[in-house]
Amino acid sequence: QVRLVESGGGSVQPGRSLRLSCTASISFINLHLMAWYRQAAGKQRELVAEIHDNGYIVYAETLKDRFTISRDNAKQMLYLDIDDLKPEDTAVYFCYGEGTRNYRGRTYWGQGTQVTVSS
Repeated sequence: QVRLVESGGGSVQPGRSLRLSCTASISFINLHLMAWYRQAAGKQRELVAEIHDNGYIVYAETLKDRFTISRDNAKQMLYLDIDDLKPEDTAVYFCYGEGTRNYRGRTYWGQGTQVTVSS
């Protein structure tokens, strides 16, 4: 069973920075697309950013100034750097992957990591 595992969440003050990490139980070469989503309480899950295995990146238009997605295939890590955190960034952040090669057509979600921004 393929697993994605997030880490790095927590409670932070507004204006601080945070790095979220995600790793997978399969090689990243089998995940042609990886992404971060978030879901605030009472709201729908929304895309934060996605990164393709060729390096192509898409950000949610309203978030691109403070969020940076990156992936390190050698280290098997996906990252999301968040700068200048705001209370409205409070949400559960999920790692997402789409398979390729032997995992073609399959999608995977992590269980999420909570980020709470408050003073």
